[in-house]
Amino acid sequence: MGQSFNFQGILQAFRVLASPRLMIPNLVVRDIRDINFEQLHKAGIVAIAFDKDNCLTRPYGNELHPPFEEAWKKCKEVYRDKVVVVSNSAGTQDDKDHQGAIAIEKALGVHVLRHQQKKPAGGDELLHYFDSTPASQIAFVGDRALTDIVFGHNYGMLTILTRQVVTEQGDNPMAVQIRRMEHRVLDLLDRMNIRAKEHAIPIDASQLQKATPSASASSEK
Repeated sequence: MGQSFNFQGILQAFRVLASPRLMIPNLVVRDIRDINFEQLHKAGIVAIAFDKDNCLTRPYGNELHPPFEEAWKKCKEVYRDKVVVVSNSAGTQDDKDHQGAIAIEKALGVHVLRHQQKKPAGGDELLHYFDSTPASQIAFVGDRALTDIVFGHNYGMLTILTRQVVTEQGDNPMAVQIRRMEHRVLDLLDRMNIRAKEHAIPIDASQLQKATPSASASSEK
C-alpha cells in the first residue's frame, strides 16, 4: 500500500520556512528503545501516538522491528489503551476498506487511527480519538521532522524524533532524500542554537531518555 500525494505536507513546508522551530523536536532519541516510557508518563504525558514506517516497522511493513520488542512491550504496559499509530497510508483513504490498518493492529497490538487528513494536518482527528485528553498531555513519536514533528507542534503535543531509522531499504526514494535533508537542517539549526518551542508541561528531557544517541548514528543503507 502506497501513499497518495500529500498536499498538506507541501503546504506546511512553507510554514516551516517562516518558523523553522516547528520542525525541531522537544526530544531526540536514537529509536524507541531510548524512550523512558515510565518517566514520560510520570512527567504528565498520559497518551502517546506513533508514526509507523521507520519508527516501529520497516517501510511498508506491518511487523514490529524485532530489536524494539522489549521497548514496545513496556510502552503498552505503561500506556495501555492510550497508544495509537497514526500513519499517512494505513487508516487513510489510500487504505482500501482499512485492510492495512487492520493488519497493523493485529501485528502491533494497538489501534491504528482512521483519519481523513494526512500529517502534518489532521491533529483534530487524533485529539478526538483521545477524547478529553489535552494536546499538551499527548506525545507524538516519529522519524520525520516535516511531517511527524510539525504535526505534533501544530497541535501542542510533545514531540519526539527517532533519529535512526529502521532501514532505508525498500523505502520511498523521495522520502529517503527528504529525511536526509531534514537531518542536515536540524543539525544546522542546532549549531545556530535554535531550539524547539518550550512545551506547555515542564519536561526534563534528560529524565525521559535512556541513552544518549550517538551524533554519528546513521541510517541502514
